Amino acid sequence: MKQSGFFDVEERLARLSGLGDQLEAFSQTVDFEVFRPDLEKALAYSDGSKGGRPPFDPVLMFKILVIQTLNNLSDERTEYLINDRLSFMRFLGLGLSDRVPDAKTVWLFRERLTQACAIERLFDRFDVILRNAGYLPMSGQILDATLVAAPKQRNTNAEKADLRAGRIPEDWQDKPSKLSHKDRHARWTLKFTKAKRQDDGSMPATDLAIPFFGYKSHVSIDRKFRLIRKWKTTDAAASDGARLREGLLDKTNTASSVWADTAYRSKANEDFMEKHGFVSKVHGKKPHLKPMPRHIQKSNTGKSVIRSRVEHVFADQKSQTGLFVRTVGITRATMRIGLANIVYNMRRFLFLERLNASA
Repeated sequence: MKQSGFFDVEERLARLSGLGDQLEAFSQTVDFEVFRPDLEKALAYSDGSKGGRPPFDPVLMFKILVIQTLNNLSDERTEYLINDRLSFMRFLGLGLSDRVPDAKTVWLFRERLTQACAIERLFDRFDVILRNAGYLPMSGQILDATLVAAPKQRNTNAEKADLRAGRIPEDWQDKPSKLSHKDRHARWTLKFTKAKRQDDGSMPATDLAIPFFGYKSHVSIDRKFRLIRKWKTTDAAASDGARLREGLLDKTNTASSVWADTAYRSKANEDFMEKHGFVSKVHGKKPHLKPMPRHIQKSNTGKSVIRSRVEHVFADQKSQTGLFVRTVGITRATMRIGLANIVYNMRRFLFLERLNASA
């Protein structure tokens, strides 16, 4: 069997480039060094004067989280594939003989960023890159939310009642190991889906209501470039509409229009938007026990053409990166969803740059 050499590796990498290596495009388009100050501040590593093995470079570790998010990988699978794939090694700047972070190191790095609540600063840092590249929030904004699944919990009715009341069940308090595996922040809700036509051609009288457990990702995108500008993570049972008044609107958008579905239609929201200079394009609601007025129906149809653009964001996150929360607790869920939002913006940035280059 022929032993591979340096030129064989280079030839294989060149072939990967020709086939369209997304990670190579990331390296060429995104300057990951801009994240270094925020990473170093959040990690707060010692100066090494006490000895010990030096930590891995924080930018390298952050790029590992990007790989992990792009491919929806567990820590163990991430470690394996970095060792296995040349494209991953090239993206990280690692050679065949370089030391690769193991799964525990990846977990500890992400956990340290999570406890430092660094994901918001990292997201804002990349947003500055987007703005400097000319992608300012323009043409108004669109709000929506999507459910993000988490591992289901098997709790008794009494435990569920305690969790809903914000209490730790008594049986868990003296069992730290059990407590660490119980998600006290995720909640059950109902996910409604349109009823499908039956085999005989008839339509069911009601839509389907499917129980769902996990969290909810709320986002605000700009209409022009469809980049995520504001975001928030809550439990799955949280109201969509109330989040509008909790920092989800982007005041830097060059236009004042706000599109959203009927979940965001309320007097409190309408008053809030009017007070802060926004123009509501929120869908109108159907009157109770009355048919939808034709003028509201026509208005909603026109608004849907624009509002539906936000659905592509969630479709991209779930189909391309398999958005799912594997961890326990809302702090870690926020980290996971925040990373997914950063990676989505990176992929969108890459698409916009290619579009501009071909224009």
